[in-house]
Order: sequence, then structure tokens, then C-alpha cells
Amino acid sequence: MERVGILGGTFDPVHVAHLVAAVSARHQLALDRVLLVVAGDPWQKHGRVIAPGDARLAMVEAAIHGVDGLEASRLELARPGPTYTIDTVEALRADDRELFLIVGSDVAATLDTWQRVDELRARVALAVVDREDAARMIAPPGWRTVHVGMPRLDISSTDLRRRVAAGEPIEFLMPRAAADVLRSRDLYTGG
Repeated sequence: MERVGILGGTFDPVHVAHLVAAVSARHQLALDRVLLVVAGDPWQKHGRVIAPGDARLAMVEAAIHGVDGLEASRLELARPGPTYTIDTVEALRADDRELFLIVGSDVAATLDTWQRVDELRARVALAVVDREDAARMIAPPGWRTVHVGMPRLDISSTDLRRRVAAGEPIEFLMPRAAADVLRSRDLYTGG
């Protein structure tokens, strides 16, 4: 049975904490691969995504180039309208595949607000990435939940966008190849 992790996000822009979460989940859960699913029009962030989808996908592709077991996915970018995780899960379902939805502990606390959450709960195992001890992790009720530990990395896409706009350095906060895509497309500069 193939074990596949799904790490969705706007990746606006992608940064090293996203990638550490992906490789940590792959290693700790013995996943065959982790898909970094670039959100098209995420319903919870409608109107707040800044870079176009193709630019965000290009940054993710550049960031993970050559990293075994990580794949960029345009599945949600190819769908019109608001994107919902359950639709992505449905598209990836197969009899010979076990799916793990990789989320941060902050997101895990909001899952009850997601679309068709009961269907989602039935179709995936929830992999909660947290810097806390697994014994202290609070799992959402009713989910098959596993803990993925990772080091504390206080990096956010919001801060990266602010840094770029202010002309501050972003080196080592995101992979160089992704930063090259960001700069070549003049993203987040307000220009």
C-alpha cells in the first residue's frame, strides 16, 4: 500500500518551515511521498493570496527540486473556484493508497470549520506537525491522529512578504532556488 502525505497551503511564499514539516512527516511516518499541494483559491483565504498560482507553484518546484519523496502538485490550481481539501483528497483516493493530511497544530484546532469535515475525517489520517511533545498534543476528537515532531522554526510567509517589500534579506529563510523565482518574477515588492 502506498503511503502518501498531503501538505496543502498557499505557499505564498514557500519557506524552510514548510519543507522541514514535509521531510519530517515523510521520515517519521514512513511515507512514500509527500505532495505539496499549492492552493488555487483557498476558501478560508479568499482574496488574501498575493502571488499568482503559477508563481507559487514555481517557487515550490524550485524549493524541492532534487529532494527525494517530495512532489509539487498543481491539482488545486487546475480546479476552478474555491478549493477545498476534501476535493483534493477525493481526487487522490485509491484502493491501494493510504492518505495522511499533514497540518500544523494551529490548523488541527480549526478542522471542524472545514467543508465536508466528516467525509475528510473518514478518508485520511491526520498528521499533526508540532514542536511540542507528542504526549502534550491535543488531537481533534474523532480523527485517526499521529504526531510529527519538528524543530521550532519561527518563520512565516507573512514575514517573508514583509521582508521582501522592505528590501530585507530572505537568505536561508527559504531555499535559494525559490528565492530566485521570487526575485525573477518581482513578487511582493509592490512594483
